[in-house]
Amino acid sequence: MATHSANRDPRLLRWQRVREFAVPPTMIESATVRRRTGDWAGACAAARLDVDLDLKAAARTHGRALVEQLRADLRRLAPDLLRWHLPRTAPNGLLRAGLTIPLARYAGTGRDGRSPVHLVVRTPPAWADGGQRISLALWSDDTDAGPHPHPRPSRRYRLDLHRHLWDADRAGELGARGGDDAAQPVHPALPPGLPCAVDRWAAEARILLAADGLPAGPVAVRLGGRHRLVLDSDGTPAPGPTDGLPVLPDAATWTPPDVELLRTGLIEADRLHPLVAAALAPGHVPAARVRRPDGPRFVDCRGSRHQIGLVDGVLAALDHDPEELRREELLVGLGGPPLPCLRAIDLTHKSPAGLDGVRELLDHGDTAGALAVVEELLGPAAVLRDGPLRDELDAAAQRRIAYGLYRAGLAGGHCPPGHCPSGKPRPRGHRPHPRHTH
Repeated sequence: MATHSANRDPRLLRWQRVREFAVPPTMIESATVRRRTGDWAGACAAARLDVDLDLKAAARTHGRALVEQLRADLRRLAPDLLRWHLPRTAPNGLLRAGLTIPLARYAGTGRDGRSPVHLVVRTPPAWADGGQRISLALWSDDTDAGPHPHPRPSRRYRLDLHRHLWDADRAGELGARGGDDAAQPVHPALPPGLPCAVDRWAAEARILLAADGLPAGPVAVRLGGRHRLVLDSDGTPAPGPTDGLPVLPDAATWTPPDVELLRTGLIEADRLHPLVAAALAPGHVPAARVRRPDGPRFVDCRGSRHQIGLVDGVLAALDHDPEELRREELLVGLGGPPLPCLRAIDLTHKSPAGLDGVRELLDHGDTAGALAVVEELLGPAAVLRDGPLRDELDAAAQRRIAYGLYRAGLAGGHCPPGHCPSGKPRPRGHRPHPRHTH
């Protein structure tokens, strides 16, 4: 794929936006510091990963040997890397909802005494995905998963076979297991233009069969929609019935988006997760991030070029004295036209130029990042006015309430009235302060 055509590819452009907003650098840095000090629970908290694990209870149920394996995996878990690689959906690149994804499998004591125990990560149902939080738990045949719509470990998304997507000690394997998207073989059984990791399919099929204790044989490959094909034991794709065959996991089917983004120039290594950059761009030295402070903004005001900027934590007109501003505000109250500087301030409060970025941060659950942008635009002492910005902050708060109800088991597995994300309800009489909107 040529770079100029890649720049128009909606799928790659979507991944480019996901890499900008979904896993912010502050999350990566905070989670990494905690993980390196051995605080795996703190790392999970930093990556907005709720821990539904009780190690003492697990030892009583499954034995100390299993829990020791579990502890070792939790120390290796990079929850920010896991979030980076979780499956996402169009059009906004949000986490695929309602999944239970196995991260590791242990020989344990399920209901029949022989079934394995899985360490799993769960994404909530779509109606409760506000904040884009995820959860970590153990699952076996006798586990009660509560209101989750798909509690059993997925066959399609199996990160137990792709530990490099969450295990910090094995993250370097991404380069070898990601495939070479610049030299993928063409096969008549494959639809054109799909970013399939065909050069890895045979090896990944062997990994799948060996992990499940199955003999060499064909596997099914899911290519989206209703398109399926059979992968023969020699790694050759061919059409045919796929019923009853083991399913090649998604992570083995597709070229990782970061490989494509790097090759097409849509992203630089500095913008990748550090563990991903180390795997895909060995020897790359990340550049220091330099933040340029925003200066005053300019407004054409009655034939002059004026400035608006922050004064005492509030966005203000810098080229008008307080008495003049009081007179102008009085005139506006009587129905007169607003001063252009005041009109610009009002517009910034209601629908700032950075609203799209704020909206994406909120959609991906980065409330702290969104509020930092709001404070940068309006000042930490600003009071939000009616308009699209306030609507977005209110809607984000409602979505987080829906997630809390889901976590508490109070919604009965369904979106409660007034808290559905799509409706974006707004409580009457509530005026959130930028600093105190949670």
